[in-house]
Amino acid sequence: MTERRTAFHHIVATLEYPMFVVTVAAGGERAGCLVGFAAQCSISPPRFVAWISKANHTFPVAERAELFVVHALRKSDLEVAQLFGESTGDAVDKFARCQWHEGPGGVPVLDGCDWFAGRVLDRFDSGDHVGFLLAVLDSGSAARAGEPQLSYQDVRDFHPGHPA
Repeated sequence: MTERRTAFHHIVATLEYPMFVVTVAAGGERAGCLVGFAAQCSISPPRFVAWISKANHTFPVAERAELFVVHALRKSDLEVAQLFGESTGDAVDKFARCQWHEGPGGVPVLDGCDWFAGRVLDRFDSGDHVGFLLAVLDSGSAARAGEPQLSYQDVRDFHPGHPA
C-alpha cells in the first residue's frame, strides 16, 4: 500500500492543472479560496465541479451558497492566487485587499479575472474535500482566455492559510 501511495503522490506532484479562485456569498457573509481540484464535467448541459477543503474558511459559506463564481487564473494573477491561497478569511478580509464587484446573486467577482457563475446542483463528500456540482450560468467574462493559465506548478510552494 505504501508503494502505491508514494507513486500516486509522485505522479500528482508533477501534474499541470489549472488553478481557480472560487468566491461565494451566503447569509451576509462572503468568502473565497484558491482551488486546485476543479474541472468541467459535462459539455451539454455545461457543468463544472469545484472541490473545497472542509478545513477551509470558505467551506461553511460554500455549504450555504446557492451560487459560486469561478475565476480562471492566468499567469499574471499570481498575486490574486497568493492572497486567496495563503491568507485565511479567519484572520483577513481578502476582499479588502483586492478589487472586486458584486456579481450574480451578490457573489464577489474579482476585477480583471476571467470568470463564470454556476448554480449549485449537488454537493458530495470526497474525503477531506466536498465537491460542488455547478450548472454553469450564462454570465461571466472571458476577456483574457487566450493568456497562459496559472497552474499548480506555479503555486505549489505557497503556504496555505489552512491545511488541506
